[in-house]
Amino acid sequence: MRRRCRLIGSVAPAPRRTQRAARRAEVKMAARAPVAGGGRLLDTLRKWYYNAAGFNKLGLMRDDTLYEDDDVKEALRRLPEHLYNERTFRIKRALDLSLKHQILPKDQWVKYEEVCLECFHSLVEALSESGS
Repeated sequence: MRRRCRLIGSVAPAPRRTQRAARRAEVKMAARAPVAGGGRLLDTLRKWYYNAAGFNKLGLMRDDTLYEDDDVKEALRRLPEHLYNERTFRIKRALDLSLKHQILPKDQWVKYEEVCLECFHSLVEALSESGS
């Protein structure tokens, strides 16, 4: 197969397909088994986003940033008292730091591995009971 070269007007040879490219073309796209749960890449992205969001630099956890509608208020009511008091302290400290335009020292930042999902679980229970 030959094609016409535009600049010179002569005939240029068609690009050759190497054996390696031919083998790659034969491989089917679904050759790899799908990974359940996303694996390390998804976990790495979660950690990156958690740190990029910035609320951990103020000492907040992800559940502390939820908008408090009726369902979240019900979930907060169901929290044990010590968890509710810890949450209130974290929010007050974050407000104070925000007003001062400061962040916590790096050793006091909330790490991704330390996140407690107690509020999230009580929120799921409240939503399932309310039927929403």
